[in-house]
Amino acid sequence: MTSRLQSLIFAALTMLTVPAATAIADENKISLFKVVTVKDEIVIGLSSEEMRTIGGSDAGAIAHALAQKGDLTAWQYNVHRGPNGELQMTPSAKIALLAHASLRIEPYSTAYIAAPHP
Repeated sequence: MTSRLQSLIFAALTMLTVPAATAIADENKISLFKVVTVKDEIVIGLSSEEMRTIGGSDAGAIAHALAQKGDLTAWQYNVHRGPNGELQMTPSAKIALLAHASLRIEPYSTAYIAAPHP
């Protein structure tokens, strides 16, 4: 087999596997949101699948789901050191949000990587 043919085969195989890897990365992506309540502010994280379940991909979808159902379960996120020693956003507790206590939900951006929750 010529090296040119081998290069073409390798390129074709790479193109076939990249979308699958991207799909897996998108599936494990965590979206972070700040929830402002009467009492305090917390950061929650929802996976791509959880966002699809509530019917959207933004803070408005979370607010709408919370208003419709009256409550919503999510993972609370805080900054911790990851296994490699770097700071990252990690899930700390599964919590329930109540519609009457939540005043505002907004996207939360951070320089840290958001670790997936169980």
